Amino acid sequence: MRLPLAVSLAGMIVLAATPLSEGTTASGLKEALRVATERAVQSTSKTNGFLDNQKIRIGLPGKLSSVASALRGIGMGAQVDELEVAMNHAAEKAAGEATPVFVDAITQMSFDDARGILTGGDTAATQYFQKTTSDPLRTRFGPIVADAMKDVGVNKLYEQLIGRYTSSVPFASAPKLDLNRYVTDKTLSGLFTVVGEEEKKIRTNPTARATDLLKQLFGS
Repeated sequence: MRLPLAVSLAGMIVLAATPLSEGTTASGLKEALRVATERAVQSTSKTNGFLDNQKIRIGLPGKLSSVASALRGIGMGAQVDELEVAMNHAAEKAAGEATPVFVDAITQMSFDDARGILTGGDTAATQYFQKTTSDPLRTRFGPIVADAMKDVGVNKLYEQLIGRYTSSVPFASAPKLDLNRYVTDKTLSGLFTVVGEEEKKIRTNPTARATDLLKQLFGS
């Protein structure tokens, strides 16, 4: 059970009658995010980590709905499904490279960043982290996703399907879509979803507090 914050005086955080310095509090929150992100990466980067998790599974972009329907109508449903599977496998492969990207961002958190997070909701740190780091993380993570998509053949599958669509459907034109950006955004969104779940466990479940610092901050 998470212990409540009792008093905040003279730059000291008092948690369950135990005074914690600002530095300890900030370090504890960084530790919680570090542990949560490592667990999230481990979960999502395994085989079918995205594909079998309905909360984060990447579906085809809405812009492709008419394309997918048309292709299924001409007997290419299996190939459409193959593209979706490939996108999820690309996300899983990219997720395995996410830890240093997340860790670098976490180290930038200051006590001012962390001040209101400790007593926030069960995913307060993750939400703040997502809000403040999504743009730089997307910039750094984009090339990782692009490489993963190349490795599993996402773009090749997409081009083949679009080519078949435009050649088979009268007056059809390919939708404008940045597939790399789409998969990057969905990969990051999925990772943050699982990070939030892990943060909630750390806040609410004592057995999830794997380090002494987490036990000191949230209780044991």
